[in-house]
Amino acid sequence: MTSTQEQTRNVVITGIGLLSPLGIGQEAYLAGLLEGRSGVGTVEAFNCAPSPGKIGAEIREFTEAAARKSWLKAVRKNIKVMCREIQLGVASAALALEDSALDLEAIDHQRIGVEFGANLMFTPPTSLTDPNRECMDEEANFHPEQWGEKGLGKMEPLWMLKYLPNMPACHIGILADARGPNNSLTMDEAAGNLVIREATSIIRRGAADIMIVGSTGSRIDPVDAVHAAVWKELGYDPENPAASLKPYDKNRNGQVLGEAACSLMLESEEHAKARGATIYGRILGYGASCVGSPTGEADVARAVANTLRQTLESAGVTTSDLSHINGHGVGDPKLDAQEAKGIVDALGEAGSQIPVTSFKGHIGNSRAGCGIIELAGSLLAVRDGRIPQTLNYSTPDPDCPINVVHGEPQSTSEKAFLNLNLTKVGQASAVVVAVA
Repeated sequence: MTSTQEQTRNVVITGIGLLSPLGIGQEAYLAGLLEGRSGVGTVEAFNCAPSPGKIGAEIREFTEAAARKSWLKAVRKNIKVMCREIQLGVASAALALEDSALDLEAIDHQRIGVEFGANLMFTPPTSLTDPNRECMDEEANFHPEQWGEKGLGKMEPLWMLKYLPNMPACHIGILADARGPNNSLTMDEAAGNLVIREATSIIRRGAADIMIVGSTGSRIDPVDAVHAAVWKELGYDPENPAASLKPYDKNRNGQVLGEAACSLMLESEEHAKARGATIYGRILGYGASCVGSPTGEADVARAVANTLRQTLESAGVTTSDLSHINGHGVGDPKLDAQEAKGIVDALGEAGSQIPVTSFKGHIGNSRAGCGIIELAGSLLAVRDGRIPQTLNYSTPDPDCPINVVHGEPQSTSEKAFLNLNLTKVGQASAVVVAVA
């Protein structure tokens, strides 16, 4: 394949598999977004005391029992070495494969790969109870020097494999017998757009015809909840707990723990058309930037501005070609303001006019899980000519001078949109997608 052919090879989306706090599957998720439903409520998985009001956005339908019966049939024997985040990620890939109608018996398995984003995964404290107890004396003093001899043997079998963030990609590779490129990214909220960027580049340069891309994250976890509380990340509305995360709103006071997983099937356009696949959309371009000061302080606004400029140039579009920006909008007083500043800095007057929405009021913040599931929501909605509203936005903030879609979904005739995500350490990523 020549260099010119590599640069012009189109990459399309042919399958979507998702699990969200609004429901499992495309229909339930899109309906929840367009109806303005919140997936936030009291956490049932454990006593989520670190979170104000014990709230979070859970995927209540997804249990290990359900996974054994349905989404993970192909990998049922391996479920014992998958923590919840891995289960969610593999389930989303299984759903995307099913949705794509890809015949795994008819493809060259050297030409299919996997790119997946994930959080760092935490071991539940209960898993360490017995090993720690073995290293305590009668006065309950812990003796670390005894760990190798007494504690280690009490750890659950294959403990490390159950929590490694590269394991979703490994299990998905086994599920699809994908022998092409396989990689994992652990870059928090920026990961989803970045795995799309890397997978698209792989297909464009001819190293694969098909890539399974996705991201997974669950912060419905005791350790993650404690971390979020210690870092004072969590917001709460005692009068309406389901509305606790208020993207870009003047009264926002923090984020809500969430969990989500979404996978996409990416293919070269010629491969997809040759097999008669349904095409949802086309990847037009992407960008990324990470900015920090010499003293280590994140410059989120500059990272966002850099990313938007790169992404529009890469996609060959202007803001007038976009239906909207699906923004990060995490409900954090500082981060939302920095994101809005970056949008206006990069786009000028258009930055205050282009519609901006955020889905985190619906589904919370799952970190690595948020990017692709948000992109998928915009893709499904724009196919129907609509932009979902930003839930819980009612009071404009002068520090966020952007055009926030709120109150109800907004109609649109434009087919392209930009998906933007960022992290608190100053990393931003974005992708432009055009609906087929």
